[in-house]
Amino acid sequence: MELSDAEIILPYDYPRIKVVGSFEELVTTPFADGVNAMCWVRQLPGDFGEIVEKLAVGKGITSIDDARLLSLELSAAGRVARDVLLQDQERLRARELQPSLDCINEYLNEIEPELLRTDVQSWHVDSATVEADTYLCTYHGAYSEGLRNDEAMRRVDMPVARAELRQLYGEKDEEGFREFLHEHYLDLHYTPLPHATPFSFGRGNLWRIATEHPGCRVPPCIHRAPATLPGQPLRLLLIS
Repeated sequence: MELSDAEIILPYDYPRIKVVGSFEELVTTPFADGVNAMCWVRQLPGDFGEIVEKLAVGKGITSIDDARLLSLELSAAGRVARDVLLQDQERLRARELQPSLDCINEYLNEIEPELLRTDVQSWHVDSATVEADTYLCTYHGAYSEGLRNDEAMRRVDMPVARAELRQLYGEKDEEGFREFLHEHYLDLHYTPLPHATPFSFGRGNLWRIATEHPGCRVPPCIHRAPATLPGQPLRLLLIS
């Protein structure tokens, strides 16, 4: 039996995810009691594939502004999808956020060896110097993925990886080593444990996930971007 997007993505028995029923609930419910991810489950109308096709972007990540969206000649279904994209961004802007609509035609960054990976396709948490959350929605293409906090370990805390990084850094003081890890974002990346089972964010669902910042009351949400390979559908992503 084929499952819907909503049915395949949400591990309802996972206490760190809270499912909400509206945008207002998504943005106003505080992270507490270990919950570090909230999801407004949606089945969106419209043809987002048509929008991706009409955008005709080149390789890499292309940010799409409202003017470019409005310039597209679309069918009725395409216009419905465009309205959704504009409305979602307006919702976030009304909360003084800065959403970006990106069309992704393969990530072009060079993938580092596993020990040094800090790209978005590596398991990671987002960080901020002030209180801030990350909002994500995939409208077309492969979904983002999440990982339970108890099924992962910071890469820099794994003895073998830490020893190799320590050797790479050199025989210097521990405080300098910690600064080295922080400056290169190595302390934000994770390795799944052998029993880990990632979950998908799904298509059309708007997520709010916790970041690592001073005063955060819950663990940050571990996640990653999907691989974007040649020949796969382009990804249309809202991020803020």
